[in-house]
Amino acid sequence: MEAMAFVTEDRKAAQESTFPNTYTFDLFGGVDLLVEILMRPTLITQKKKQKISDDLIKDCLSILYNTCICTEGVTRRLAERNDFVLFLFTLMTNKKTFLQTATLIEDILGVKKEMIQLDDIPNLASLVSSFDQQQLANFCRILAVTISELDTGSDDKHTLLAKNAQQKKNLGPSRAEINQATLLNIPGFIERLCKLATRKVSETTGTSSFLQELEEWYTWLDNALVLDALMRVANEEAEQSSTESSDESGLANTSTRTQLPQSMKIMHEIMYKLEVLYVLCVLLMGRQRNQVHKMIAEFKLIPGLNNLFDKLIWRKHSASALVLHGHNQNCDCSPDITLKIQFLRLLQSFSDHHENKYLLLNSQELNELSAISHKANIPEVDAVVNTDRSLVCDGKRGLLTRLLQVMKKEPAESSFRFWQARAVESFLRGTTSYADQMFLLKRGLLEHILYCIVDSECKSRDVLQSYFDLLGELMKFNIDAFKRFNKYINTDEKFQVFLNQINSSLVDSNMLVRCITLSLDRFENQSDAKVAEVLSECRLLSYMSQMSMRMSFLFRLINIIHVQTLTQENVSCLNTSLVILMLARRKEKLPFYLRTLQQMEYTEKYPGFILNNFHSLLRFWQQHYLNKDKDSTCLENSSCISFTYWKETVSILLSPDRTSPCAIVSYIDEAYMDIDRDFSEE
Repeated sequence: MEAMAFVTEDRKAAQESTFPNTYTFDLFGGVDLLVEILMRPTLITQKKKQKISDDLIKDCLSILYNTCICTEGVTRRLAERNDFVLFLFTLMTNKKTFLQTATLIEDILGVKKEMIQLDDIPNLASLVSSFDQQQLANFCRILAVTISELDTGSDDKHTLLAKNAQQKKNLGPSRAEINQATLLNIPGFIERLCKLATRKVSETTGTSSFLQELEEWYTWLDNALVLDALMRVANEEAEQSSTESSDESGLANTSTRTQLPQSMKIMHEIMYKLEVLYVLCVLLMGRQRNQVHKMIAEFKLIPGLNNLFDKLIWRKHSASALVLHGHNQNCDCSPDITLKIQFLRLLQSFSDHHENKYLLLNSQELNELSAISHKANIPEVDAVVNTDRSLVCDGKRGLLTRLLQVMKKEPAESSFRFWQARAVESFLRGTTSYADQMFLLKRGLLEHILYCIVDSECKSRDVLQSYFDLLGELMKFNIDAFKRFNKYINTDEKFQVFLNQINSSLVDSNMLVRCITLSLDRFENQSDAKVAEVLSECRLLSYMSQMSMRMSFLFRLINIIHVQTLTQENVSCLNTSLVILMLARRKEKLPFYLRTLQQMEYTEKYPGFILNNFHSLLRFWQQHYLNKDKDSTCLENSSCISFTYWKETVSILLSPDRTSPCAIVSYIDEAYMDIDRDFSEE
């Protein structure tokens, strides 16, 4: 009763009230006694093992679970007993106690300080192979905790300085990475996850097993044990009808039982797919990424999800859609919404810098990509030619095109816009492909993004950033895109709104600034009539070709970041400022740019403040990028400037020689020099 009160009452009130029964039960050793009862058979060495009845195990687990949720500290104490945690996994082999065990394990792992190692679970592979599909989906909830890197918490921990310091300490793979490898080694594991993720609602098992799981499912929906009673009734009914199937009442029973509302079935399936997609997504982002990619492609996850897109993933909300207790169906934690976000995250990690991204298209769309390349007289992208046509999407549209359709219909304030833009942008990332860009431009993506940025004057920082990033990838080096841009932004007022959006936060828009700078540089070096025409007409290119504008961007980009505040999010500002200076160096204008920065400092009456900061930032850049291999290829691919040129430019800028016209120190007066400090990693 206390647990029920805890779950049904308003959480806040519940935390303030005390639960004397659970507290007393624990105080006098009840919890330890239950653990001992459960584990006793494993401690006896006699040949004849004692067996505990399923009902007793169930009751022990229920009381433990109820005590955990009502009395603080119990879950933590259980989590510290490694032997007990591993023992609980062995109880999962029993179908009758599976749900109670899974619920308790999930609670315990949620508070455990040290992540468990899946390797330590006795007979893990045979345990997993003994699960049916429903159980496997539930098990994914537990796996999620064991394969995700523990978040380090507060923001300052996420500064690159702190991250680099952490990496120096952790030389080997983390526990989460070891657990990911363990899962991949379980025969058939990924294949079963792909089947679960792509099965249709109609393929799910019969009603009775569905009823048995309502209890577990409602636990997730925040209404935990209220349905315990209902479940028992349902189970008894199911047992009765199977024993008295000849009896009329049995038949009547069966018919009412099979008429479970469709919306409940759908919801149930959504809860499962959520967990499965989360696990696949984490594995796709891990160290074994290529192996996971190969398996996911082979087991046709993408075409399978494509077939579920309209009916399940992006289905229209029905009024009866079940939602979390105390929430409405549009709030961010309803299962429907979480599934959409999880699905978009999966697409993002699937297509990011990987040639399998072309599996998001169908055969006609792949042919269209080839046709675009032929028409433009450029070689086809190898990855398109090498895509295995038997693994691509089927049906009228591929997954990418479906995503574009829903993206255009999304209401202005929708939280999905950010994830949709991220998923499409990751398809374009990597080495710029003209055909990929044209494929999306033909479908009106550029106009849609500009409508959101300019006409609906989007205010959300996250959404704006994802749109700027996507716009940058869509337009980079593509003269047709700049032409379309100019056609849409056809008045000075519109252009001013666009500039205001860019200038409102350079951290969010700097990737677009980088794309325009790089594109302008390439166009200026081409002797093509069409390019020359766009160059003279395009407001955006004319704006960026003004030296004063480039200098203004450069000055602000360096000014908004400092070594101590660099994160994965804003380090791109440093790289964008470097791109501007590398292009200047190519034109032998580097000294001019540095001198202008110096003059701007004097105008601001604060000599040295920009150049000292830039000097520190570049020293950090060397530490950060000369250690890793992944980041450097990203820098090369996205800028089409060789990494060697990046490194050389940084070295020249950091030269200690005060007579060098390209060294930063030559432009800082002795009195204002402040460049020798070491960064503290605290």
